[in-house]
Amino acid sequence: MTKKIFIWVAHPKAASLCAGLADAYEAGARGKGADIRRMDLCAMQFDPTFEGYGPDAPALEPDLLEWQDNLAWADHVLIVHPYWWGAMPTRAKAVLDRALTSGFAYKYHQRGMGWDKLLTGRTADALITSDTPPLIDTLIYLKPARRVIRNQVLGFCGIKARKVVQFGSVKLADAAKIDRWIGKARAMGQAAA
Repeated sequence: MTKKIFIWVAHPKAASLCAGLADAYEAGARGKGADIRRMDLCAMQFDPTFEGYGPDAPALEPDLLEWQDNLAWADHVLIVHPYWWGAMPTRAKAVLDRALTSGFAYKYHQRGMGWDKLLTGRTADALITSDTPPLIDTLIYLKPARRVIRNQVLGFCGIKARKVVQFGSVKLADAAKIDRWIGKARAMGQAAA
């Protein structure tokens, strides 16, 4: 069976290390026969304003509906984003805020604190770039970006995280190190397919 993979590059700039990592992952997965859909945050058009959930929430724009459709279609997801001030960029977070809606990604139970995870049956990888070295991020900051994407985003919706990898320090990396990161992303894409 052909694996269906949705790749979301959650970086606001087109030319970025995140895009390069996504390119390598995509090439690895395509080389193993995967069917790929890809969206890049830099090309998405939507209002990032978020004032909360409820009946008066604005309708989703076409790009956010396409993002939802791609997520629903996929067997496997790759999210690639930079790590800025302990989290993903604001526009990327706005996609999650606006598109991971009740009835699509989760559904709270009428009583109590429980919820149904509506995106079960999918797996995901995440690649995160940072200037903070991953070891420092783990020891001092307790890896917030990796925990959030694994638990509060993917896990909350029922998507099983396979690998969540943080590459850093980007600002200290030479070309050889970046080539190794690209190679790892390609290998992860092959494994995902």
